[in-house]
Amino acid sequence: MDEAERMGRLLEIERGLWREGHRSIAGIDEAGRGPLAGPVVAAACILPVEFDLPGLNDSKKLSEKKRKELAEKIKDQAVAYAIGSATASEIDLINILNATKLAMTRALDALQHTPDYIIIDGRDTLNITLGQRAVIGGDGLSASIAAASILAKVTRDALMDDMHRIYPEYCFDRHKGYGTAQHLAMIERFGPCQIHRQSFSPIKEMIVKVTG
Repeated sequence: MDEAERMGRLLEIERGLWREGHRSIAGIDEAGRGPLAGPVVAAACILPVEFDLPGLNDSKKLSEKKRKELAEKIKDQAVAYAIGSATASEIDLINILNATKLAMTRALDALQHTPDYIIIDGRDTLNITLGQRAVIGGDGLSASIAAASILAKVTRDALMDDMHRIYPEYCFDRHKGYGTAQHLAMIERFGPCQIHRQSFSPIKEMIVKVTG
């Protein structure tokens, strides 16, 4: 499959919505549902009908360098984009699913241009009045969601780099808060810090063990 054909397939959902009369379509995706530390970050992105983003794809299929390059191009070309997040404390309070929805809603609310339809990566919709559709694997099936996935991932990685400067002993710049062997060893050595998710295993069990 050549690039033109791949990009054509990546726009099938949007084209279907355009045919239904929707002209302002926001893709929404998140980064950071699985890590043991840090926020969950969501992005909402409205692409124009015509754009030039060669290599646009699910952020997980791109190198860090390519994600950063595309993120800048997306910001330059998007009709509108915005970021929303939910903190580790909010994740502990309302659980990761609800925190993810909260981050997505915050991103949507922050858009300077209100869409008339949204498409969301995953199986869950939001409690909003806008027309919407959840698309499992949407970051590989929709250009708008792919763009949002890149913005969310690049933003969250940068936030975790910032957290590394505050908590250097955990090496957040390397694993971004995911449960790697290195990260688990650092938690075992130093204990959890303020941005660790206390409701996630094995941190939850560690806190219970310490507090008795």
